[in-house]
Amino acid sequence: MPLSRPAVAAALPGIALALVIGIVASLAGRAVPVVGGPVPAVVLGALVGWLVRRRAHEDGRDGATAGAAGDLGVLQPGVKFASSRVLQAAVVLLGAQLSIGEVLRIGGETLPVMLTTLVVCLVAAWGIGRLLRVSGALRTLIGVGTGICGASAIAAVTPVIGAASAEVAYAMSTIFLCNIAAVFVFPVVGHALGLSQHAFGVFAGTAVNDTSSVVATATVYGRQATDTAVVVKLVRTLVIIPIVVGLAGLEARRTARTQPTPDTGERHAGGVRVLRLVPWFLFGFLVVVLLRTVGVLPADAAPGFAAVATFLVTVALAAIGLSTDFGALRRAGFRPMLLGIVLWVLVAGTSLGVQAALGQL
Repeated sequence: MPLSRPAVAAALPGIALALVIGIVASLAGRAVPVVGGPVPAVVLGALVGWLVRRRAHEDGRDGATAGAAGDLGVLQPGVKFASSRVLQAAVVLLGAQLSIGEVLRIGGETLPVMLTTLVVCLVAAWGIGRLLRVSGALRTLIGVGTGICGASAIAAVTPVIGAASAEVAYAMSTIFLCNIAAVFVFPVVGHALGLSQHAFGVFAGTAVNDTSSVVATATVYGRQATDTAVVVKLVRTLVIIPIVVGLAGLEARRTARTQPTPDTGERHAGGVRVLRLVPWFLFGFLVVVLLRTVGVLPADAAPGFAAVATFLVTVALAAIGLSTDFGALRRAGFRPMLLGIVLWVLVAGTSLGVQAALGQL
């Protein structure tokens, strides 16, 4: 949906700040190639965001404008745009490096890893969540967020299971913490284990929660790892459809047992929502892959698209860093955070274990 002129004007300050941080981070990445641009972008973004919030607090605006939800004031619209739309555009551009044959091959080869990590995550979320006395809705949100596609999965599942806003906030904060940690930890693990570009791409694509962090983590490791990770992650995202359908069915049965009232159309809302679960940038990515396959986009243009995509990822990660609300992470509480971290470690270990069992490492 195109932005109106007032919306564009409102977004410019935040976009400009994310762009400046992205440029600085990219220059730092060139100076230290082993680190790359995305990691400095997150760190600088988080530092600047903390300084902005602290300044707002000192100015007495924290209770009115920059207050409750870690708002960045006039920067907020642009930061939100950069952390979502800019990242999604980068994912679309990454499709210029792949053909349909490569997408099908990578998706088919990694399907056992994806399905195994998902099953392990959902079963562990149910069992460990109960042991930690985390509520049913919250452990479901953290489970699908960790096992499928982070915030997108949480947003899709929330109306189906009727989760409370506080539970959504806890789940989002937990997933966000693991996403940021993955950008730092996973490349170190990959180099320590001597993972190939392909193996690391599968590792990142199956074990990192959100699309933005998958792309950022793989970009730090290498271009081939990024290609693989994007395909794996986008195939993994499609799993959200049967999961939401299944949860909607379970909720409908439970509602029918407790409130056997005639259908009003509201109970079918979950089914209707399923049609809108696949993100637009997945279709955009596949369109660009198709254009590359039929030769509309020449192969020698792929490096240029990759460079632009990498820079857009860096800008998006700067915005995500700016969005980091340390107070919200602290308020999320110990048990949900522990559940998310345990699931994250389990999924990462399962991904590496299945790849080793299949002789793919």
